[in-house]
Amino acid sequence: MDTKVKLAETAGFCFGVDRAVNMVGQLLAEGKKVATLGPIIHNPQLVEQLSRQGVRIVESPCEVQSGEVLVLRSHGVPKSVTDKAEQLGIPYADATCPFVAKIHKIVALAGAEGRTVLIAGDREHKEVVGIIGHCIGKVLAFDTLEELEDLSKNGEISVSEPLTVVSQTTFNTELWKKCQNFLKKHYTNAKIFDTICNATSKRQQEASDLSRSCDVMVVIGGRHSSNTRKLYEVCRKHCDRTVFIESSEELKKEDIANASLIGVVAGASTPSGIIKEVINTMDEILTLNDEMTFEEMLNATESASNTDQKVKGIVLSVSPTEIQVDIVGRKHTGYITASEFSSDANIKLTEAVKVGDELDLIIMRTNDQEGTMMLSKKRFDAIAGWDKVLAAKESNEIIEGTVSDVVKGGVVAFYEGIRVFIPASQATLSRNDSLEALKGKPLSFRIIEIGPRRRVIGSARAILKEQKAEATEKFWANVAVGDRITGTVKSLTGYGAFVDLGGVDGMVHISELSWERIKNPSEVVAVGDTIEVYIKAIDEEKKKISLGYKKADENPWEIFKAKFAVGDVATVKIVSMTAYGAFAKVIPGIDGLIHISQIANRRIEKPADELKVGQEVEAKIIDVDFDKKRVSLSIRALLPEEPAVEETAEEAVAETANEEAAE
Repeated sequence: MDTKVKLAETAGFCFGVDRAVNMVGQLLAEGKKVATLGPIIHNPQLVEQLSRQGVRIVESPCEVQSGEVLVLRSHGVPKSVTDKAEQLGIPYADATCPFVAKIHKIVALAGAEGRTVLIAGDREHKEVVGIIGHCIGKVLAFDTLEELEDLSKNGEISVSEPLTVVSQTTFNTELWKKCQNFLKKHYTNAKIFDTICNATSKRQQEASDLSRSCDVMVVIGGRHSSNTRKLYEVCRKHCDRTVFIESSEELKKEDIANASLIGVVAGASTPSGIIKEVINTMDEILTLNDEMTFEEMLNATESASNTDQKVKGIVLSVSPTEIQVDIVGRKHTGYITASEFSSDANIKLTEAVKVGDELDLIIMRTNDQEGTMMLSKKRFDAIAGWDKVLAAKESNEIIEGTVSDVVKGGVVAFYEGIRVFIPASQATLSRNDSLEALKGKPLSFRIIEIGPRRRVIGSARAILKEQKAEATEKFWANVAVGDRITGTVKSLTGYGAFVDLGGVDGMVHISELSWERIKNPSEVVAVGDTIEVYIKAIDEEKKKISLGYKKADENPWEIFKAKFAVGDVATVKIVSMTAYGAFAKVIPGIDGLIHISQIANRRIEKPADELKVGQEVEAKIIDVDFDKKRVSLSIRALLPEEPAVEETAEEAVAETANEEAAE
């Protein structure tokens, strides 16, 4: 069955979650110790990953240790929490989603105005707990239309009562519409704020539309994630075969069996890596269901042959599409097509064999009238190699085959003529590694499964892990600060570049990539670049390595020192202006200050009266402070002095203030 998989466009991190995760990543990159108030987001896999990076989870500011920065979770916290952190002098970063922070302001204002606050949401959810913690006065929460109706029937909210109504950002959109209709009908003085996040609304609508047309729906996300549970509820409404999983390991073959269209949605706190793993696992399962099996190949051989005889053939001629052989002990002329010579579609016959070679073959078809036989080397090799495959599976030995092709869900390698399928999850060390890079290259793997109908499945990942562990151990045993190492740029972030040093990753902070100020690492390096770096610092406990990339001989201050001295005149370019002067580029990486008093040979009101950004001027170097990395320039020193003009006391005070500001 030709099964299609359709991934929702909105699957994965929303803006608020992405912002929170990046905030933690930035702090870690800066070398800070991080503690989060509860899980930063509702995704156990990502939380576990952060834990391996040293991020601790605490339940209150009192648990924060000295030197740690407290990060407030994306769901937001009660005001009492931030008050406590400030009281204890604990530094904190607020990762509260801006959409949640907006609700905090709405309810705080409502309380100050003496209005009752109604919250549509799960009162036990951390977001709702945080919202309640910003309320002043009376506040009530409801999770269903029935609960809202009960609040009205029981008199807990009266018709005359001034109400402000908000919703949890991940509240069910269809249910929210029903609740709004009820409130508008019975409480005309209620101020209703539509605070469901746009991303949530879009996700739920897309899930609803997709689930109406799919045979199976797969919902990916943390089980404690409110927005993911809502997606599951929406999908279940229209598709009976809806599966809720946290990771690819939970996906079963029977979950997606006999489906022509599979829809995939993911919660706002589901990392893209997990979504990709699930999609790849689906591809692997579907590929294993669709591929031609080894037994089918053997059956085809038996049905196509007149006999089961094995023969030997001496190569008479070779063309790009066919080999002609003299069959030993037979009067027939034999021929082997390229497809029957090898299962490797990329093989070149003219390079694989030469005239005079002896080949072991199986007779596929005999034509007595023409005196020819169609032969197969591929099938002889397959039958002969099967025993070796069984032995390799039994002994768990490492074997080697050449990757012939990248197929749906993985790669294909051949060992002793046997086709071995290696799933994408087992072909490389990381899901992000390119499968295409393996094509045509030898690959070491183990046979991990011989499935129904003799399907052979291999795995290289465990071997790669062993090799990486060995390389990692050797690396840490020999590495030292100051070592220069050649590595490959693995990934880029806004704050630096991660470099593969051969099984161990190190990070070059953006400030270490160039002597000039840059906005993004991509201005200097690209993923895949081979670069030489040096070890700046090593944290063996956390297994972190800080790298340097800037070369000492490119240090602009050393270049400046060799090229210029105080008293020299240089052509400089104006790059920016302030109230007290203009900054000009002397050489790349070094800007000098032309104080307002040094721009002209007369008093001027502001630098822009004489200069403009981009203008090139001649200036004299009048002072250099190498310790503070400062250069002072003067245009005035190159101009004839005008007659002195007596300055007023006010002008003297202003000049002194400008000079102090420049210092």
